[in-house]
Amino acid sequence: MQAEDDTKMRCQMGEQVRGLDSQAESRQQLLQDVADFLRRKAEVEQEYSRGLEKLSERFSAKIRGSKEHQNFRKDQNLPSPLNCWYTILNQTRQASRDHGALSEIYTGHLALRLMHISEDVGRLARKVGALEAGAWFPGRILLAMKTYQSYRIDCLNAEAKLREAERQEEKRSGGKHPDPGGSPGGAGLDKTPRRTSLRKVERLLEKRQSKFLESKLKCAKARNDYLLSLYAANAAIGNYYVHDVADLLDCFDLGFHLSLGKVLRTYLAAESRAQASWQQGLCTIEGAVDALDPLGDKSRLMEANPSAYCPPQCFDYQPHEGDEVSEVRAEGPLRNELVSRFQHIQSRLNAITLETDEVNKTLKATLKSLVDLLQAEEPEALDAFQGCQSTESLKSTGSDAGGKQALAKRRANQQETESFYIMKFKEYLSGRSIQTKLRAKHDQMKEAIEKGDGRLLKMNAESGRKLNSAPRTVCCAFSLLLWAGTVCTDLRLLSGQAVPLVVESCIRFINLHGEDPLADGFTQHDLDSVAGVLKLYFRGLEKPLFPCDIVPELLATARKCVYTHVCVEAYVHARADLCFRLFINDPAYRF
Repeated sequence: MQAEDDTKMRCQMGEQVRGLDSQAESRQQLLQDVADFLRRKAEVEQEYSRGLEKLSERFSAKIRGSKEHQNFRKDQNLPSPLNCWYTILNQTRQASRDHGALSEIYTGHLALRLMHISEDVGRLARKVGALEAGAWFPGRILLAMKTYQSYRIDCLNAEAKLREAERQEEKRSGGKHPDPGGSPGGAGLDKTPRRTSLRKVERLLEKRQSKFLESKLKCAKARNDYLLSLYAANAAIGNYYVHDVADLLDCFDLGFHLSLGKVLRTYLAAESRAQASWQQGLCTIEGAVDALDPLGDKSRLMEANPSAYCPPQCFDYQPHEGDEVSEVRAEGPLRNELVSRFQHIQSRLNAITLETDEVNKTLKATLKSLVDLLQAEEPEALDAFQGCQSTESLKSTGSDAGGKQALAKRRANQQETESFYIMKFKEYLSGRSIQTKLRAKHDQMKEAIEKGDGRLLKMNAESGRKLNSAPRTVCCAFSLLLWAGTVCTDLRLLSGQAVPLVVESCIRFINLHGEDPLADGFTQHDLDSVAGVLKLYFRGLEKPLFPCDIVPELLATARKCVYTHVCVEAYVHARADLCFRLFINDPAYRF
């Protein structure tokens, strides 16, 4: 079942890549058509109205037969670049006069810019296609599932062998009785072999019981790995289809609308300066250019291909051989291992979150720089209109070497910034995917540990333990973990000073004995010595660990909860730094 889902998702990924390739080809064809149109228009500028009308009709008929036009013809919800192209053609039908400056601008600057945009579209399509083709998918799930199934079968086999050994022991134990017709001497002869046989059965039973427990533990670990892989895979897939797909499409559209809009605005400026009679038509084109909408075009593309961009169903847990456990558990021998993994994943999650945030900030700054480069003015594009309007003057002005150098420099800066943006975008996608998977595992482990602690507290309460007995201890493994080495580390981080060895010894004393200095009537000499050392240490700190205004609230909370079950739960689940402060009850110890 999961192998088929993996195959379907890979097919869906291929469909997305093909869709991007088709979109890139469509845009390149669109750009090629626009470039051809401008060159043809420069050639027929002298033919005035008849030539322009003929040209417009030719390209209108060409795009009317295109697949993209047929898809959007009914509802007229055209992509914004195609809508701009339609508007230009409609305006061209109204053109009736020629101008020398327009011919050079069409065949020179605009054609070069369109060629650059076409190159940008192809290059971005290849890079984004490579990113999408290399997207992470849950290939490790099948291996985890097979491992879990193998251990589950071993566990069932070990259990069957154990039951068989138990039946043999019961059979031999049931046959052990004195022979009423035999002599005392004969009974003594049969006693030794029977004991030897019973010992063999007992050893066999112990061996198979040990084998069964070992197989059961391995099965539980494999099941946990399988479940965690499922949660991580589902989270990664959801993140990909909810966030990454949209970001990939944004990356695919990077600079296309801005560059095309800049070319069209240059076209508008040339037309406005050359022919005032075109002003009404040019206003219509300007409205279409202003309507260039990257987000809207992205939504149209996704709506037109719902099967390619719809998130698939999540992976479901597949229990094997009657296994009824469908969640990650932290009980018995699994708990310490799961808690250790939880701490490691939590550290990795914090690190990758900070790293991803930094990469995201860099990505936004790079995108802003790239947008600024794409939106930068190009004054040399309209230099042909400066000074005399004769054809000879236009040619000499348009071929200025300084303008070409400036264009080449901007071009190099754009490509360099674009390459850096793609590199950071790849890092961001990878970091966010890892962060999502770690977050899924972190949440599942945290839930499992909290459930395990809740069951342990319930068992302790039912066993009849009294919270009012002295000395009072918190017999929770999470409590020991909470204090094991983390308090001294927190003190170093919070105070910025090294913790003296005697203070570490006092902390270990509290951790070892679990004694509560807030309990009434508890005045042992050792505990008083510990409290005195800690008081001197906290008074000697240059920077208080807590603001003075919140210390009374902490002490009041400690006095209120000390005799209730809530105190135990708060002690177990509170942060290490807060739990340590609860040991200071006397107002003279305030720091």
